[in-house]
Amino acid sequence: MLLRGRPRALGAGALLLLLIGFFLFGGYPEYGLRGATVLDGGPPAGLNHSACAPQPPLPPKCELLHVAIVCAGHNSSREAVTLVKSLLFYRKNPLHLHLVTDAVARNILETLFRTWMVPAVVVSFYDAEKLKPLISWIPNKHYSGLYGLMKLVLPGVLPPSLAQAIILDTDVTFASDIAELWAFFAHFSGVILLRLDRLRQAGWEQMWKRTAKRELLALPATSLADQDIFNAVIKEHPDLVQPLPCVWNVQLSEHTLAERCYLEAADLKVIHWNSPKKLRVKNKHAAFFRNLYLTFLGYDGKLLRRDLIGCPSQLPPGAEQLQQALAQLDEEDPCFEFRRQQLTVHRVHITFLPHQPLPPHPHDVTLVAQLSMDRLQMLEALCRHWPGPMSLALYLTDAEAQQFLRFVEASPVLSARQNVAYHVVYREGALYPVNQLRNVALAQALTPYVFLSDIDFLPAYSLYDYLRVSIEQLGLGGGRKTALVVPAFETLHYRFSFPSSKAELLALLDAGSLYTFRYHEWPRGHAPTDYARWREAQKPYQVQWAADYEPYVVVARDCPRYDSRFVGFGWNKVAHIVELDAQGYEFLVLPEAFAIHLPHAPSLDISRFRSSFTYRDCLQTLKEEFHQDLSRRYGAAALKYLTALQQPRGPA
Repeated sequence: MLLRGRPRALGAGALLLLLIGFFLFGGYPEYGLRGATVLDGGPPAGLNHSACAPQPPLPPKCELLHVAIVCAGHNSSREAVTLVKSLLFYRKNPLHLHLVTDAVARNILETLFRTWMVPAVVVSFYDAEKLKPLISWIPNKHYSGLYGLMKLVLPGVLPPSLAQAIILDTDVTFASDIAELWAFFAHFSGVILLRLDRLRQAGWEQMWKRTAKRELLALPATSLADQDIFNAVIKEHPDLVQPLPCVWNVQLSEHTLAERCYLEAADLKVIHWNSPKKLRVKNKHAAFFRNLYLTFLGYDGKLLRRDLIGCPSQLPPGAEQLQQALAQLDEEDPCFEFRRQQLTVHRVHITFLPHQPLPPHPHDVTLVAQLSMDRLQMLEALCRHWPGPMSLALYLTDAEAQQFLRFVEASPVLSARQNVAYHVVYREGALYPVNQLRNVALAQALTPYVFLSDIDFLPAYSLYDYLRVSIEQLGLGGGRKTALVVPAFETLHYRFSFPSSKAELLALLDAGSLYTFRYHEWPRGHAPTDYARWREAQKPYQVQWAADYEPYVVVARDCPRYDSRFVGFGWNKVAHIVELDAQGYEFLVLPEAFAIHLPHAPSLDISRFRSSFTYRDCLQTLKEEFHQDLSRRYGAAALKYLTALQQPRGPA
């Protein structure tokens, strides 16, 4: 507490602030109520539940509501997404989200909202780094650091034309339409009608700074971040506070009796998970609150891409063109499913888990791969084989993303790795968007070079170090277009002793325990690697492109992206290698490099490829369109790739 003997009415936890003057939720932790005009430490005269405060008339249907959120880091970004889901689920008005973020959260949330494409939602970002000097002079022991103080300066940060905004913590869950909260703005009058513009006119910045400096004379540091300072200002200026029914901030922190705040579930408006225990908090109705939160946590975000009927609003960037392209599709086309999947814009949540890349190295290599839920078991083995950075795209539902989070947290191997970036691409459509996933992972790689692999392959234990040395020795910098080929092998055994060297691998190959990759099913996919030559090779050797060649390669990070028209099974890697060759890349096979494919059950897409003539016919159509595009871009030089179209069945 800042003042000895100061009432504990303005207790612990993060602030939920409705700014027009302000509506402040603070105080009365024993009732789960934060914010009151009573400052003598006693409980409120009533329990302040919704029955005691009639709901004001809602704002006009299409009025734009402004919401501000401070969000920093990976974990806070995930919390913000769940908060936004609950907002979108109940809202009937257009929203403008004002997000104060660090660089990490901005990168995550910009990508998420751009790919989410929610109608009638505008998002603006504000750089938290620029705000730190304004509050860094305040000693603060709160776990949120400087970010916990940034609400103090929001009236000066948000646009001068903005008159009112609701400011939320990321750890709240809405159980009602935010317009009901916005409606309380209409009840401000006289001195306490302090909108953002009037806060500025009233000298809010000087007011809180003067109070903070005086309070800090008696306290070495704030313990509740901005809440301490707001509390002190309110003590001096109680006319700034307008009480709200506590159902708008039902706290689930320790030592509250939040159940006294409401009579029935229908009363609840906002749940505030402001206990360090979060979902494990003890409360009479904890199961109900958890179920509400978990509903939004696993809720399919694409279902929130709904128009506000009767409210004309600007479409998200790219949405109009997407709608036009979808409208032109022929549902009678046998390949309609392929066409629609190619146009699908998937929500993307990059760096879903905390990620701390190492300092840059001029020859460093990131392993790039993609996977779905049925391949999670490969991650631990992959981490043991590849100590370097990885960028992995995961194709998951919202609910599966939470299962994945728990999977990583429960794994000592995975939770210990901070140089693995996981990017969740949310599932939508019937076909696996393999090349879109690869492009997401490739775009997020931070090293100069990338190893384009598949999740079912385990690299040699020494491959990461060997690749870095090889890149340096071969002098691959300076724009040289080179693709280093990592020879691929496979085993048909689920129990398998991984070779520690090339010599051990050759012994297993001779013993029939290993094979060159897809030797039995699709030998032409890797035949140009020339495995006979590789057995004896002592130095890298160049090979030429041939039809259907699909090696696993190491290239510069700025290499061509994968062709996203190829969805499901077939020709997705082949097309990429064709593109590399067309752009003049040379293929060098590394003599000591290798990766081994482990057996697994066939994917749904490969099963459909094998069983459906229509599926194979559509793949052939995509290949022909791909070659037409090559011809337009490369002219006569693309003629040599025409031979690659002669085989209608081809692998990934």
